[in-house]
Amino acid sequence: MSANRGLRARVERSSATPMVYLHQLPRWALPVTMGILLLIGMVVTGWPGALALVVLAVFLGWFAYLSWPSLDPSGRLLRLAALAVLLIFAAGHVVGQF
Repeated sequence: MSANRGLRARVERSSATPMVYLHQLPRWALPVTMGILLLIGMVVTGWPGALALVVLAVFLGWFAYLSWPSLDPSGRLLRLAALAVLLIFAAGHVVGQF
């Protein structure tokens, strides 16, 4: 259990600077960037579309990890489902299904 706390503390500490940077951006910058990545991932086929979805999934996964302790079970499930859908679509791009 303490190893998990150590990992969480390290992730939270290393996330402080990027979070401050994101907080200083205009309010519209993050949602627009995430929307563009999602749009690219849904429209562009092959590796470029998959890469956009994986970048979006990594970013959302980072946010989910940071907010995990404060979430209720339905919030956790929703975040896991969103990550799973993004990664399934990314894998579909790679194998040519989506």
